[in-house]
Amino acid sequence: MALKRVWIPSPNFSSRGGSSVRLIVLHTAEGARTYRDLGSFFQGNVQASSHVGIDDTPNEIGEYVHRPDKAWTCASYNPYSVNAELCAFASWSHDEWMNHQMMLSNCAAWIAEEARYWNIPITNLTDAQAQGSGRGVCQHKQLGAAGGGHSDCGPNFPVEYVLDMARSGVPTPEETEDMAIAAALTAAGTLEVFVEASDGSVWHTWQKKGETAWAGGQAGKQIAGLSKLAPPPGK
Repeated sequence: MALKRVWIPSPNFSSRGGSSVRLIVLHTAEGARTYRDLGSFFQGNVQASSHVGIDDTPNEIGEYVHRPDKAWTCASYNPYSVNAELCAFASWSHDEWMNHQMMLSNCAAWIAEEARYWNIPITNLTDAQAQGSGRGVCQHKQLGAAGGGHSDCGPNFPVEYVLDMARSGVPTPEETEDMAIAAALTAAGTLEVFVEASDGSVWHTWQKKGETAWAGGQAGKQIAGLSKLAPPPGK
């Protein structure tokens, strides 16, 4: 399922000047906690923008600058990049990142969509590759001084976890309905659920006794926080 992109236009953009996009860059907003609040900020005279903003809204993101245009977010690399701001903080711990499964899922889905559109491999670039001529995914911090000297998405961002979801495809709630292949209670009362996606891959999530959140995420979300357990048959 394609992400729903809510258009919140920013006036802060310009032409790429004929440059080709080779980087999918991830950032943290460091303030705004929803993509709508971030969109309102980028509508001001702030000399900054991003292509999209991503929060915990299921299967929905904000879009502020169209793909063909240059957003103003990573200095010298603006002409060559498409950018997403996660409504998060670079100081987050690994556990805090993992508590935002929907945000990570949306991020993975956005990466997959941009990779298909620009024909960019879903590869975690090194600093040298990102600052050179590499094609792939990087974080703002990997662009160094020429990228503005930022530190986001921080040391604990689960980049490989997100890229694995982007490469494999993330099952949506609609795709996982009535497809649980196993469920069991542990001795501690944790419900373990195993789900088969439409491509045959197997995913896992859990819910602690007395809670309504999946995998430590937001309460009330349907089978959220899936992590890949096994690839599709033959892969």
